[in-house]
Amino acid sequence: MTAVAPEAPASPGPARRSGMNGRTAWGTLRTVLRLHRTALLVWAAVVLALSGWLVWLNEVAVKDELAEWEACERANQDLCDMAIGWVGYSESLGWVGLLISYSFLAVAAFAGGALIGRELENGTARLAWAQGITPARWLTAKLAVPALALTAGATVLVLVYRWAWGAHRNLTYNGWMGDDAYLSRGPAGLAYALCALAVGVLTALLLRRALPALAVSVAANGLLAFVVAQYRGSFWPAVTRTSAADGVDLPDNAWELESGALIHGRRTPDVDYWACDGTPAEARRCLDDLGVTGYYTTYHPESHYWPLQLVETGVVLTLAALATAAAFLLLSRRTATAATA
Repeated sequence: MTAVAPEAPASPGPARRSGMNGRTAWGTLRTVLRLHRTALLVWAAVVLALSGWLVWLNEVAVKDELAEWEACERANQDLCDMAIGWVGYSESLGWVGLLISYSFLAVAAFAGGALIGRELENGTARLAWAQGITPARWLTAKLAVPALALTAGATVLVLVYRWAWGAHRNLTYNGWMGDDAYLSRGPAGLAYALCALAVGVLTALLLRRALPALAVSVAANGLLAFVVAQYRGSFWPAVTRTSAADGVDLPDNAWELESGALIHGRRTPDVDYWACDGTPAEARRCLDDLGVTGYYTTYHPESHYWPLQLVETGVVLTLAALATAAAFLLLSRRTATAATA
């Protein structure tokens, strides 16, 4: 009797493999959601709390501020905006803006410590890789879930803060270039959050320990924000105005970058021309001795807010993309080395 060879098990077809990949991907995302649900709930609570605070400021608290300010104006008192609006309404609005603007530091701490560093330190990441989840898919899920949550929450905060900041400008001293208003009213705030996520992940992959990664990622993102802020004024061509009089009159809400005197027609920022006093003739002789022929001021008008915002957003998102690519490359090399060891 002729022996019949056993049939080889049929390999799963493309459709079946696709279904398995889809289930695996969803399982990975579900695991990330379950593992970091506390952080996601805290982020949702922060978004709701800050949004509610802004709504309360502009719908409830501002009524008393406006009534006091109008009474102060009717009484012909001086500095009504400073004595009333600046002390209460504007100060609270500024604190909310600062919390929104610098929330990316908390994102960096979470990404470096809890999101990646803790799993690499206690070995749960390698356990996940041993169960059929590739390191690349694991890292993709780790980045995708918080990135989506950050995008949704930051978008809500930016939109609500923009509405609140512009509702009662007569009661606020918050300029458009202030630390509390610049990042919290545009896409650059979201860009910093996404960059903090990417840098935190890269730092955790480099150090593979939670607490050091947390500290280094916060410091790195803080340094990045500081350095970018130093060059912010050069992200868009500024306006320079000159005058032969005592100074240059700037438009309302302008961001002054530099001012000084024209020495024989050349812009010179550090000239003590204000020390020339006395009679008009004496002051003129003093200015002539210094070589002062006029004055200049370089500034950004408020209309430059969006060009500056968009350029800075592009710069920060580029850095975020580079950090993300470096994280995937580093993970690929380390896991490949461990597999061949």
